[in-house]
Amino acid sequence: MNRYAVTMSLALLGMSAQCVLAQNYPIRPIRLVVPSSPGGSSDILARILAQKLGDALGQQVVVDNRAGASGVIGVDLVAKAAPDGYTLVLTQTSIAINPSMFKKLPYDAMRDLAPISRIVEGPNLLAVHPSVPARNVKELIALAKTKPGSLTIASPGLGTSPHLSAELFKFMAGVNILQVLYKGAGQGIVSVLSGEVGVIFSTPPTLIQYVRAGKLRALGVTTKTRIPALPDVPPIADTLPGYEATQWFCVLAPAGTPRAIIDRLHQEIVRVLRAPDLKERLAGEGVEALGTTPEELAGYIKSETEKWAQVIKAAGIRPE
Repeated sequence: MNRYAVTMSLALLGMSAQCVLAQNYPIRPIRLVVPSSPGGSSDILARILAQKLGDALGQQVVVDNRAGASGVIGVDLVAKAAPDGYTLVLTQTSIAINPSMFKKLPYDAMRDLAPISRIVEGPNLLAVHPSVPARNVKELIALAKTKPGSLTIASPGLGTSPHLSAELFKFMAGVNILQVLYKGAGQGIVSVLSGEVGVIFSTPPTLIQYVRAGKLRALGVTTKTRIPALPDVPPIADTLPGYEATQWFCVLAPAGTPRAIIDRLHQEIVRVLRAPDLKERLAGEGVEALGTTPEELAGYIKSETEKWAQVIKAAGIRPE
């Protein structure tokens, strides 16, 4: 009985310490690493979330862009950071794609990172520079077939969701369009806006303002249904039956971060995402607010990693 009492006392002390830790957290600013360049979808979402989350936590959340290697550099920085809740990463579908795109990663996402929440999901948008003489997906495919080599696609890095959305499009349409890889979406957008590159796949938050201003022409969305933000833009699947590619974003911490801090962050992130004004703002950007549990995110990353491994293998893409 004495041993049992000691064990229970230690357990209760541990629970009490965890509660105190969660109540006192945070006591200084939090760094939110974005593994892509400024101007991309992850960056836009991170800055929206950082402001709201900072208000909710009572501490500043500072966005830190660490672009390069299709998100690997930024994610690795967080995987190796102190597990104290003061360094987080907002990343995207590439976290599940990169294990099949690189022969060796400096981290294991399932082992070295602690899931907090999947925050939003949405389509990629297929858009072209106004100088491209294609008004819809069918005409773009016809142009690519009649004038081989006349088109290029801007992609925000090897193994990113836009990169694989474009590869799937090329495969299903039977066209050969060169992909130009950049360090992030921001650089790719600049190249398309200038007309240097004619085609781009990217998320609505990064492109929608240029589409509405007439600087880019949207031809299709990669999901099976239209999105409220661009109701006149049809799914690519209307032209290529069966085509679908969804992009999602999530927040993670270093593995070993106390569960009380993970739970506090999850609670506040979900509360922020469920606020009517933010839900409406995100819908206007063409994405849907989610707010899943850490356990749901862990299972989702695992299933997405397995799915994209099969797609990459079937497409004949060799890891670097």
